[in-house]
Amino acid sequence: MKSLEFVELDLLRKYDRPGPRYTSYPPAPAFTPEFGPEEFRRAIVENNVARATADLSLYVHIPFCDTLCYFCGCTMLVTHRPETIRTYLDHLEQEIALLRAWIAPERKVTQLHWGGGTPSYLRPEEIRELAGFIAERFPYAEDPEIGVEIDPRGLTFEHMRAFRESGFNRVSMGVQDFDPIVQHAVNRIQPEEITRRAIEWARELGFRSINLDLIYGLPFQTLDSFARTLETVIELSPDRLAVFNFAYVPWLKPHQRLIRPQDLPPPETKLRLLKLTIETLSQAGYVYIGMDHFAKPEDELARAQREKTLYRNFQGYSTRAGADLYAFGMSAISQFDRIYAQNHKELKLYYARLAAGMPATALGYRLTDDDLVRRHVIMRLMCDMELTKADVERTFGIRFDEYFADALPKLEEFVADGLLRITEEKLIVTDLGRLVIRNIAMCFDAHLERMMRERPIFSRTV
Repeated sequence: MKSLEFVELDLLRKYDRPGPRYTSYPPAPAFTPEFGPEEFRRAIVENNVARATADLSLYVHIPFCDTLCYFCGCTMLVTHRPETIRTYLDHLEQEIALLRAWIAPERKVTQLHWGGGTPSYLRPEEIRELAGFIAERFPYAEDPEIGVEIDPRGLTFEHMRAFRESGFNRVSMGVQDFDPIVQHAVNRIQPEEITRRAIEWARELGFRSINLDLIYGLPFQTLDSFARTLETVIELSPDRLAVFNFAYVPWLKPHQRLIRPQDLPPPETKLRLLKLTIETLSQAGYVYIGMDHFAKPEDELARAQREKTLYRNFQGYSTRAGADLYAFGMSAISQFDRIYAQNHKELKLYYARLAAGMPATALGYRLTDDDLVRRHVIMRLMCDMELTKADVERTFGIRFDEYFADALPKLEEFVADGLLRITEEKLIVTDLGRLVIRNIAMCFDAHLERMMRERPIFSRTV
């Protein structure tokens, strides 16, 4: 990836605009309340008749946190009441048992992920209980990928041991920035030694993959301060890195108003922070997967991309393609066949739906034939960084150039800027084009214009 050791700022400026992250297509703002609990229940039954032996991917949402990070864009709740967490776990287990009754018994779990919120905010005994509850009800495939998001703050060795002894083999840690001034500005005080200790524990206990999350564009970040953070991160040598663009959306996340706009780095500095990140990590030997993600060349993620088996869902990039995603907890999104189904984001509504003996579905979407074609194209471009037209034509019975007569002219500027190559047979994203893969994908999005017209909902692509 040598060509990413120098990045043109002009290109970043040109393509810095709002757009979806495409963890789904259509993106979540297209979901509708017309797809509710009964539609989801029927979809589960249909899925388990048609795919009675297909692999499963499970997601569990633990929304609770000890403190509010001002930058947070997740569905989370601050609580210091053990009984609040206990009540949630009871309902979560109720939901798992409810859906399990409709899922074919022989289906095996190839991937499990706990996100939040802060799953490590649970007590060690609660971690063991919930993990055991799931393991008793779902058989695991050989060598499953079992990951969890943790917050090094408040973490103990007993927490890490509880996760490891419960079968977890991957861990993702939030860092965001090591600079104390930045940490204070976003209300996330996390001294470097705490993160170092958590990584040491993970390695001592035999977790096979460690990911660190960083965010660029936070208040008071400078090129010098973030360069120091990157230097420390490279020394810590995680297997993977996710470096996210700070999505400042106070109209969607009101608590972000606690961050003063005048304290944010100006757009030019933010672009330079991205340039610095890509060049520094590339020079350190990390492969730029795309969409904010970096991995060591020998990591499963990098290997899967080389072998064209990489997949993308609501958990981000995944090496376990072909598994149907069933998600549990408030706000969690399931994805299988032609459907997406999202649980209620409000705790009371989540509880009320389960109390009625129904799934906690608030919104959903059933894909059209056109959606399926476009989802496939966007998925393969974002995962493989190339697309073979004949593969799409065989899979869907279309003529690629005719079907996408609306999209192909939009791609011409990417070709002119050296970000994309188009031949008779293929679309090939260049190394530099990986930086704007969201923008390239947007050319194939039939829902985008309507969603952008209705209200500002997307973060910026760069």
